[in-house]
Amino acid sequence: MSNKNINKIVLAYSGGLDTSVILHWLKETYQADIIAFFADLGQGDDAEQVRQKAEQSGASKVYIDDLREVFVKDYVFPMFRANILYEGEYLLGTSIARPLIAKRQIEIATENNADAVAHGATGKGNDQIRFELGYYALNPHIHVIAPWREWDLNSRNKLIAYAQERQIPVPKDKFGEAPFSIDANMLHISAEGKILEDPAQEAPEHIYQRTTSPLNAPDKPEDITVGFAQGDAVSVNGETLSPANLLIKLNQLGGKHGIGRIDLVENRFVGMKSRGIYETPGGTLLLKAHRAIESLTLDREAAHLKDELMPRYAKIIYNGFWFSPERDMLQALIDKSQTNVTGDVMLRLYKGSVAVIGRKSPNSLYSLDHVTFEEDDVYNQRDAEGFIKLNALRLRLGNYYKD
Repeated sequence: MSNKNINKIVLAYSGGLDTSVILHWLKETYQADIIAFFADLGQGDDAEQVRQKAEQSGASKVYIDDLREVFVKDYVFPMFRANILYEGEYLLGTSIARPLIAKRQIEIATENNADAVAHGATGKGNDQIRFELGYYALNPHIHVIAPWREWDLNSRNKLIAYAQERQIPVPKDKFGEAPFSIDANMLHISAEGKILEDPAQEAPEHIYQRTTSPLNAPDKPEDITVGFAQGDAVSVNGETLSPANLLIKLNQLGGKHGIGRIDLVENRFVGMKSRGIYETPGGTLLLKAHRAIESLTLDREAAHLKDELMPRYAKIIYNGFWFSPERDMLQALIDKSQTNVTGDVMLRLYKGSVAVIGRKSPNSLYSLDHVTFEEDDVYNQRDAEGFIKLNALRLRLGNYYKD
């Protein structure tokens, strides 16, 4: 599709430097109407300021959608049922937000008969893939505009120069410098760029925005209880909360105690390694509590199967394949496993750490009668001899370790 055939573009707009420049650039390059779409995922931005900035930048229409509840209920919670971790550490805070943004963006494009959608992801990162796989899955014929792959503004300095020439406000950090590359939503906040591009350099404390330094966290531990119903957290300390409000509460508790910080070098889908600082206080508590309630309520082989599948599931989400048949298949299996994952988990929060101190469930598979060290009437210890000999049979017949 040539530029002259593009009359209306829906832009995933954050109000930051990149998408503010992109809005101007799209109007200049395509001479089209730009619809700015801002997804409120709990990142903390002032929605009215975002609207005003988009309008001042030339947007013909601005959508500001509060997607916080849908984000946690339909994206974060299903992911956490799998005890998700990418490369053993990353709770996929950025990855899980992209399919929801892409879905709503395509809906807005359809409602407005738009010719194209656009995003602000760079040509080096994962987000371009996540956005565009989502677009194409939901509308195979949509035209996608990725300015970072088209323009000659191929550095942050050139981007800032372009903005200054056109009187686009350039954000500064508290030291008067260009800020780190930040991504934020209810689940996490991440920082990349600048000093963090050297993985040998310690991240300065001022990078952290959602967590107290563990050194300065309260000297007294705090105990909390997280309640679950069929795999999803539903309450904190006995108070039933909506999905979004529950995550807000866990973020407050975890952040207060310095929980949820990671300094990560990850493998991007495009092939390079990158270093980032991630803060996921509520998600860290949620993962710990969910694994604890599953330990009580899941059959051994079901739990082990979930653990085997989890890295594959995490990779699917990290690489942007949320809207794929394989993710749907895995999700159905994971959701089936959660039928009896109901109960309460007691956690102790203290100076950057979270420990399970208790768990209980009406569906518990734990049998004190079977595991007690005292006398019992339900388990014949002599049965173990035959069990062991049967499992040892192939080892004895093979005798592989003979001298």
